Amino acid sequence: MKDRHIDSFKRLQDIEKAIASIQKYVVTESYESFSKNEVVHDAVLFQFSVIGEAIIHVEKAKLVKYNYPWYKVRSFRNMIAHEYFIVKLIAVWEIIKTDLPKLKEIINSMLQNEF
Repeated sequence: MKDRHIDSFKRLQDIEKAIASIQKYVVTESYESFSKNEVVHDAVLFQFSVIGEAIIHVEKAKLVKYNYPWYKVRSFRNMIAHEYFIVKLIAVWEIIKTDLPKLKEIINSMLQNEF
C-alpha cells in the first residue's frame, strides 16, 4: 500500500526543485530576453508542468492548512499540457515574478511543518 505521507513529502520536494530550476533559468532574464529564448521558456513551462502534476499527489489534508489557490497550480499545468497554444508568455513571466515566490515560501513552510 502506498504511503500518502511519504509520497506528499517527495512531491513537495519535487515542487521545491522545480521552483529552484525556474528561478535559476530566469535569473539573468528580462521579459524581452525570456520571450525570445525558446529554450528557456520551454524549460520553464516544463517545470511548471512538474509543479502542477506534483501538487495533485499531495494530500489534500495538508494543502487545506495553507491559504493558497491550489486549483490555479493544477489549472496552469492543464493549460500547458492541453491548451499550450493559448499560453501567453507575458502571463508566464508575471507568474514567475509575482506568484512563484509566494508558492516557494508556502512549499518551504509545508516541508518544515508537516514532516
